[in-house]
Amino acid sequence: MDILAISDLHGSMEKALHDYLEKNKIDLIVIAGDITNFGPVELAEDILNEISSYNIPVVAVPGNCDPQGVSNQLDNSMAINIHGKSTSLKNVGICGFGGSNPTPFDTPLEFGEVEIFEELDKIMVQIKDQDIKILVTHAPPLNTNADKIPGGGHVGSKSIRKIIEQYQPNINICGHIHEAQSVDKIDETVIINPGQVVTGGACLIHIDDDNQIYSKIIKL
Repeated sequence: MDILAISDLHGSMEKALHDYLEKNKIDLIVIAGDITNFGPVELAEDILNEISSYNIPVVAVPGNCDPQGVSNQLDNSMAINIHGKSTSLKNVGICGFGGSNPTPFDTPLEFGEVEIFEELDKIMVQIKDQDIKILVTHAPPLNTNADKIPGGGHVGSKSIRKIIEQYQPNINICGHIHEAQSVDKIDETVIINPGQVVTGGACLIHIDDDNQIYSKIIKL
């Protein structure tokens, strides 16, 4: 299985993404939030339907820069909304939680750490029997390369990190911190921040027949 992980579209469906999807065989597209840039909410459905038009399954969560109503737009779109939900594709279980832990900027979709933990705790058990488990969050886990801001500080979610340490999914796909494009690890969990689509950021994940996982940051 080949998975294309992207995040932080901020309202723009880039030509480079179209070109990549036309030229490459992808089995699943994962979108880790910030589909719009503070709206309008209807734009989220338009963008998701455009990406879904390639007849590739798409799963998505909203980001902190997506207004509250974007989750409903995800439900109405051709993509699969995994915000607070789970789904499966073959032997791969996927669950997600969008928005972010609190920021200094009071963005539209932020959650307290307690709520993040409680919601993720509910949905992680839904994929526990799958061979491969993928957690999709907009916010990255705390203290990884995926949550490091340019000044060197870490601004990720301590609850997401705690959930990863407790449930040990195979992969966590996140976004949110544009400058923190990276592949990292927490124990055996691969942490992937593909960077911004608007600057060509993406990550290609390959899961082979033996459930071995290979990932690499790519330029669209």
